[in-house]
Amino acid sequence: MHRRARSGDRSRPSSPRSTRRLLAIALAVVVAAGGCARFDESVDSPFRPAPSVQPLEILPPPPEAPESDTPDEPTPPPTADSSCPDPDPAVIAGCLDIATSIAMLPGSESALVAERRTGRIVQVYRDGREPESVITIPVDGSADGGLLDLALSPTYAEDGLIYAYISTSSDNRVVRIARGDTPKPVLVGLPRGSRNNAGAIAFVGRNELLVLTGDAGSPAAAADPSSQAGKLLLLSDLSISEQSKPTRVVMPGIGRAGGLCPGIDGTMWVTDTTGGIDRLHRVGSDGVVGVPVWTWPDAPGVAGCAAGESDVVVALDAGRALAILSIDPQTGVVGTAPGLIAQNQYGRFSGIAAASPSEVWVTTVNRDEPNPTPAPTDDRVAIIVPAPAGSGRD
Repeated sequence: MHRRARSGDRSRPSSPRSTRRLLAIALAVVVAAGGCARFDESVDSPFRPAPSVQPLEILPPPPEAPESDTPDEPTPPPTADSSCPDPDPAVIAGCLDIATSIAMLPGSESALVAERRTGRIVQVYRDGREPESVITIPVDGSADGGLLDLALSPTYAEDGLIYAYISTSSDNRVVRIARGDTPKPVLVGLPRGSRNNAGAIAFVGRNELLVLTGDAGSPAAAADPSSQAGKLLLLSDLSISEQSKPTRVVMPGIGRAGGLCPGIDGTMWVTDTTGGIDRLHRVGSDGVVGVPVWTWPDAPGVAGCAAGESDVVVALDAGRALAILSIDPQTGVVGTAPGLIAQNQYGRFSGIAAASPSEVWVTTVNRDEPNPTPAPTDDRVAIIVPAPAGSGRD
């Protein structure tokens, strides 16, 4: 039996968080509106190389991080203490199993978190109360698959619907979840392979969903217009169906899918890794895609992202930090090299969600393969509060 999770508006007031000075951004909460972005005039042109940039400074992992003696074996989360206390006051939940994605709930007092390997969705709370299981979805967590991303229905306050990108033994797919019901398929038959099964989803309107797929281990498929692998797809039919559906290709050439994050002006930001280079793309509100606005030749492992009025925050896996990119709101151009916050404080980041203009919630994947390096309370959800703009980095 699935327990009904408590509503976010019942959470207790937040307690003071960590007082560390962190590099600043101004984030904005993205509220789904009735209107939708126009993706009917998208272009499928190949990407041109982005301007050369200075590689992102990546510090080595903390020396105290333990290396697993059996990296090929799953590393289960600790179970000795169900409350899983963490000495860091910024950590609001711990002892999770590979927390790939996070979706902020209305009111920003709680959020839903996805566990990749177990298929479990849990609700975590700002006040640090013990996380509550919402539902467990049958998934195949092998070959970097499993429960990979979450998105709330634009009318979540009325219908309570959750959408998820998942892996089965035969495909990757998008499912719709109503609490107390079994997941229902919305988009099936996305290619599944031996690697690069990660994907992401985000709404661009009441009935339009963007779906970011990995190349499933086949770069040729990412360039093949007849394949749905390695693409940013637009899905306009959200009805329940076990049959494959037509989708519009907004952007081809995706390797390892990272994340999707809507901007407040109707744009969509996309992260991926292709050809050993990490990239950040901007998709305009008209569906037009240009060259990547930023690249990381040293590939720090781009994952989820959150967008504000003039900044994009990108979670880094191998980089063990959050990268802050200042964006010109008129041109969409990145003017300066990204700054870093929370570097080596929590390990490998994956999911990120904006809770307010000055606060993000992040998840870690330190128990993930092939080289897990978990801390005693991993995997965790932490609240990071940036300092005023221009204050620098401690």
